[in-house]
Amino acid sequence: MKIERTRHVDASEQDESEGYDYYYEYDIYLFTDGTASLAARSYVDEPHEAHFLSIKEHGRSRTLVDADLKNSLFLAAQSHLRSEGRTDLRWLSGRGDGYEPVPAGEAEGDVGG
Repeated sequence: MKIERTRHVDASEQDESEGYDYYYEYDIYLFTDGTASLAARSYVDEPHEAHFLSIKEHGRSRTLVDADLKNSLFLAAQSHLRSEGRTDLRWLSGRGDGYEPVPAGEAEGDVGG
């Protein structure tokens, strides 16, 4: 598995007092294995959290589905995030519930190889 991590900042223009209306600093992770890539985000001010955003297979990006939570790429990615101290893992299901917790069975899944 190849892992890329890039830092991003999304912020308003600074005001006269050099403050911001909004300021978000986060890392985007891209976990790639073969033709599949899994994207996750972790905000700097919430170091214990990470959110899985989407999966790209054969060049097509899509929302994650329940079956993806058992996929070896997903299991390896969450293992990596946990090794960095990101213990509160969530995923964007697209069901309208926002970010859902990674089920406990998947969170502790055995990642071989």
